[in-house]
Amino acid sequence: MNSIFIRLKSLSPGRFLPGGLKPWLTILSLGFVSYAVYINSQNISNLELTTYSYLWLSFGVVFSFFSLVCNAIAWKSLLFWLGYNSKKLDLIGIFLSSNILKYLPGGVWHFVDRLRTLKNSLGAGRAIASVFLEPILMVAAALLWFPFGEWQSGLSLICLIPSLLFLSRFREPLLHKLESLKIGQLNKIDPGLLPRERNFDYEIERLGYPFAPLILEMFFVFLRFLGFWCTLNAFSIATNLTFFKWLSIFSLAWTIGLVVPAAPGGIGVFESVFLVRVDSIVPEASLLACLLCYRFISILSDFLAALTSSKIKLGSLFSSNI
Repeated sequence: MNSIFIRLKSLSPGRFLPGGLKPWLTILSLGFVSYAVYINSQNISNLELTTYSYLWLSFGVVFSFFSLVCNAIAWKSLLFWLGYNSKKLDLIGIFLSSNILKYLPGGVWHFVDRLRTLKNSLGAGRAIASVFLEPILMVAAALLWFPFGEWQSGLSLICLIPSLLFLSRFREPLLHKLESLKIGQLNKIDPGLLPRERNFDYEIERLGYPFAPLILEMFFVFLRFLGFWCTLNAFSIATNLTFFKWLSIFSLAWTIGLVVPAAPGGIGVFESVFLVRVDSIVPEASLLACLLCYRFISILSDFLAALTSSKIKLGSLFSSNI
């Protein structure tokens, strides 16, 4: 298995591109979206937002904010599944305050911050597991929504595969593979963050399937989608497709934005997938305006969640000193 992986890695197109694959994917995706905005700039400028539209956008911020809280609860549930039962750490606060760091160059600073906090309480193995498994869990949860909107060419069956990775026989091999890919990068950012010894003992072979974290992550993705659906309503294009069709396209675009190594936060990739997927079904100017507004709403909700978490921490600190 390792020899196959090394061979595939040697064939990666990133080896032949200056700076690697990531910056080129970022440039291509942002360039594609920018060009689409440019050729539709006149139509976009003619769009008008009403009081009704602003109300929908406000609802979008609310749903996006609570989706992050649900995401934090899902991560906390994942940690409990891994065996961490202490109440010493404010896990939800740690998640919300670190989540905004995903927008920093490199796209791994939120992982670094969580590992710094967790490694002394959980041990290196389970701390790594909690950080590395969470994105895979989000991908599995998002793709489980895909079949609700369409069932074609066996693609929906493929979307079920990530959820199978959490079966006991696949979990540790998956973690060891992620370890070999990511730990070197994390230690370059923060030398000494993790021990140099490899093949950590993750202690998860005998654990059951993480149903609770997966269901919570599905609820997170659904709340995230509701924020987007509110934005669609703000531009009066929600009825161009069925609710579940929008959900299906959103889950696919959001997943690709998460896993493709491009701009932090999936900026440009998510929007590009949506434009290609919807094509001429929806007026392009309205869809572009919707996507740009939703990106702003997503970033705003991330900042609000981080700010709220910081205020909660400061409030508990002052109350403990009284």
